[in-house]
Amino acid sequence: MHLDVETSVQRTNAKKAAKMSPVDMNGYWKMTSNENFDEYMEALDVNLVIRKIASYLVFDKEIVQNGDHFNIKTLTTFRNYHMEFDVGKEFEEDLIGVDDRKCMTTVNWEGDKLVCVQKGEKEGRGWTQWVKGDELHVEMRVCGVVCKQVFKKQVLD
Repeated sequence: MHLDVETSVQRTNAKKAAKMSPVDMNGYWKMTSNENFDEYMEALDVNLVIRKIASYLVFDKEIVQNGDHFNIKTLTTFRNYHMEFDVGKEFEEDLIGVDDRKCMTTVNWEGDKLVCVQKGEKEGRGWTQWVKGDELHVEMRVCGVVCKQVFKKQVLD
């Protein structure tokens, strides 16, 4: 009987461990680089005036992660974008303030990276996000164009 209880506890602990996220992305992140952003926005058909304004912006990200539930805010002095999702569950994403489209979005873990697929008007749209040391890396894709962003984790008092 004691062995059965012990085995049951081990199975329960293994299930809990399997549900845990592979990486903790919680924190406030400040952008340090933004490669190919204008080309990415152009592929999204963002108008020239907005692209020029956006080229001068520095983005911050605030990520609140509770297991596989994410609340990600992208913050600028011009526009903010908020995304809330559960990993593995498809949802309708309203991209007002980005390119004003709607798409069906799914985010999944692939190893220690979050990989997002956005199905809609634009082909090959999505992003991949991962943490390396004190940096958050984001690669955004659309129509064969890739924008690479890097953010540094901030220590808040």
